Amino acid sequence: MATVLVADQCEIPGEVATLNAFRRWAQSPEFPTSGRIDWVASCIEVDMSPEDIFTHGTVKSEIVRVLGTLAKARGMHLFTGETRVSADAADLSVEPDVVVVSEAALAAGRVRLVPAAGGRPDRFVELEGGPDLVVEIVSDSSVRKDTERLPAAYHAAGVREFWLVDARGADVRLTIHRWEPAGWATSPGQGGGCHSAVFECGFVLARSRNPQGRFVYDLTVANL
Repeated sequence: MATVLVADQCEIPGEVATLNAFRRWAQSPEFPTSGRIDWVASCIEVDMSPEDIFTHGTVKSEIVRVLGTLAKARGMHLFTGETRVSADAADLSVEPDVVVVSEAALAAGRVRLVPAAGGRPDRFVELEGGPDLVVEIVSDSSVRKDTERLPAAYHAAGVREFWLVDARGADVRLTIHRWEPAGWATSPGQGGGCHSAVFECGFVLARSRNPQGRFVYDLTVANL
């Protein structure tokens, strides 16, 4: 079958027509090392755009800093970057901005660690199932994907909590969505914050400017 070339940067083999085929390709040496390439509801979504430094990169760093400390204290695991999450039930294989998985989810089988090729101990390449928490930060190139397609797919996958962050406008926005059978339920708190059932506390995400005028972010724990 024909190879699909995307923006002269990403070659998608023609035989990648199912979720399982995509997952095999994603773990192969032929998979591109740059850009974000996801499988969402039988569609391959390719985003080769660079991350905006001050509306994506720095806000992600702040979220990782705060949630990483909280996750470690609670015996959870935080992943970022090129950590792939796949779920057959949702027809999904993606690399979210941030993922949190609890030992309880692993013990119950809600999430499975996919071993690396060769069966070496303690080496894993993918998470399978519905993590406890997923964070997506909206970029100009990912608005519909982050606000429409991924929320539906994450719910179908059984993700317990979905955070959506948008720092592109006049104000930074954090919305925490809690899984319920009928769909996502938002978890607002007092004072503009949001409540997290996973971490059992509230969060407020604020933005200011440093003395040089550049954006800086603060994610704080709040009693909401």
